[in-house]
Formats: sequence, C-alpha cells, structure tokens
Amino acid sequence: MKRSPLSLMILLALLTLQPQASGVGASRPEPATLAIGAKAPDFSLTGVDDKAWGLKDFASRKCLVVVFSANHCPTAQAYEDRLISVFNDYAPKGVGMVIISPNSPKALNLAEMGYTDLGDTLAEMKVRAEDKKFPFPYLYDGDEQTAALAYGPVATPHVFIFDADRRLRYEGRVDEKEKPGTGRAEDLRNALDAVLAGRTPAVATTKVFGCSVKWAWKDDYTKQLYKEWAALPVTLEPIDVAGVRHLLTNPTGKLLLINVWATWCGPCTAEFPELVRTDRMYRERDFEFVSISADRLEKRDKALAFLKKSQASNRNYIFSGATIYPLIEAIDPDWKGALPYTIVVEPGGETVLRHQGILDPGDLRKFIVEHPLIGRYY
Repeated sequence: MKRSPLSLMILLALLTLQPQASGVGASRPEPATLAIGAKAPDFSLTGVDDKAWGLKDFASRKCLVVVFSANHCPTAQAYEDRLISVFNDYAPKGVGMVIISPNSPKALNLAEMGYTDLGDTLAEMKVRAEDKKFPFPYLYDGDEQTAALAYGPVATPHVFIFDADRRLRYEGRVDEKEKPGTGRAEDLRNALDAVLAGRTPAVATTKVFGCSVKWAWKDDYTKQLYKEWAALPVTLEPIDVAGVRHLLTNPTGKLLLINVWATWCGPCTAEFPELVRTDRMYRERDFEFVSISADRLEKRDKALAFLKKSQASNRNYIFSGATIYPLIEAIDPDWKGALPYTIVVEPGGETVLRHQGILDPGDLRKFIVEHPLIGRYY
C-alpha cells in the first residue's frame, strides 16, 4: 500500500518515540520542532464545531497561523484575548488561524489544573470556545496527538506561521509579556507583517514559555501523584456551634468552600466526588475545602467510611449538637435546611456564594478560579 507523505512522517515520528528497552514511558524523547522552511504537515482533526478540519480548509488564505494551545494552561489562557485580537485584525488581510489542543487528557493531572475550571477534553474545549467566543477553529488532537507529533510544539502556546506555499516562516512565542494587558502579540504581528509583504521575518524563531505538552506516554507522574493522594490520612472530627461560627470567620487567608452533607442524602453522596476533585485542583492555591457531616454523632463511623472511600483528605467535621437546627442557623439563617448545602467564604468571613442542592461542578470551578483570590494567571 502506498503511504502519503503525511502518514510516513507520522509513522517515522511514532517509531522515533518508541520506549527504550526498559519500558519506562518517560524515557521517550519528545518530537523535534518543525524546522523553518518545512512544509506544513497536513492534519484531520475534529473541532469544537464537530467538523473535521485540515489544511485544505485554509487553502484560500495568504498565510496560515497554527497555534498549539490548551484550556488548562495559565499561560495559554493569558494569550487567548491577544490571539482573538490578531485574528480579527489579520483575517481581512487574508490570514487564516487555527488553534490546536495537543494534550492527552489522561496525562493531565488535577494538580496541574489549579488555574482553570476546565481540562483538555473536547467537551471542555467546547465550553471554553463558547465562553471566549473564539472566532477561529479550535481543534482536538488529544487522542492520537498526530498533529503535535508532526509539528513538535514545545509548550502552550506555540505559534507556527506558514506562507502561501505553506512553508514555515516563523515559530515561537506570541510575545515576550505573559501577563494580559502588557503585550500586543508583537512577535506574532511582526512576523505576519513580514510574511504578508513577502519578506523573511527579522526574527524567525524564538523560545517559548508555557505549560509542557501532555504527551500520552508521560503519565507516570500522574499515576504516582494519585497513589500518594489515595494514601493521605482521612479524618472526621466533631464540631459544635461555636466551632462552626469560628470556622465561618475564616481566619485562614484562603477562599473557603464549605459543604454540609450526610450519608443518608443521595444528592450529597452523588455530589461529593466532584467536591474532592475540586479540592485536588485548587488545594495548592489560596483555597481550602471543608466538609461538615449532618449525620448523627453515633453514625460517625459510617460517615468516616464514606470519606475514606472518597479519599477526602481535606478537613472534615461531623456536627456534635443534639439537633441539626443550630447548625442550620449558624451556617446561614436563610438556609431552609435541605441538603446538600454549599457556601464559599472569603477571608474575614464574608459568604460570597450560597447554594442549596447539587452544584454544577463546572459553575463552581469557574466561580472559584475567577475569584480575585485565585485567578487564571500567575
């Protein structure tokens, strides 16, 4: 069977990336970055619009910008608005732009998601594209990573600019100033101006700074981290009304997520795994998750067993009062008492979110990461 140049390129890259004899995945080398002057490798990737995209879809464009980016990466998020601005300014000049997410979701661990509400699955990419109103195609390469293997991005974001013949004329950063509002995508714009004018960019390559590409074979660290999390101690301590009131003053200096739940409450136990997941995302930030069980004190062992099964290594309390009503009044006088009940408390004690019933985990994480105490950027 005759193979296309693209399939041969991908096959060669895959062979190069085979593990060493030891079988250790981390020993695989990362693919080389595409060299200046190289032809743009073709691809067939699904976009957030559920359509398949390839180079042919940009054939009418005078030049093409391919950017490898990612939902979860704080650096990538810092450049999203600049990429939108560049697209809006240069699309009328005949420039095409496509964003490709190269990351394997299985290699992205929760500890790497402290600056985001979304991971790198196609479903989550659709949410980001809608939130940001991306005007360009946003494509998923996380399963086979064929485009990433062919182009060799070093980090997210990583820019590749191709001329009318689809020869690479620039690869590197968007600009040198990561923080939003401090740069205008100067490197990208300067290179585009040169290519459109038929000139060689004054600077053809730059180093890139951002999150590493999450290659599918590099999941050893994630597996080890999750094993360590599973081994952390899980405790459940009694708390009285005075303790709850002190908790709500929040002297921690952190954003405090408090969830009141019970083992007999189906919605509570259904929701709880997502709260643990949220805790693992943000626990290294100025954030803490605290749970309060509304089970009777004599049911402490049952509640603790559930927490251990959930690997809830956060702070956990069980209310020690004779009735539950003092807890309801202490948490929120406006709370009618139905479970689960969730609040978010700022340092100093101001409650900034109240919710009765199951919280949508995406809405909760978006609220957390967009709070000024947390944020999406460094």
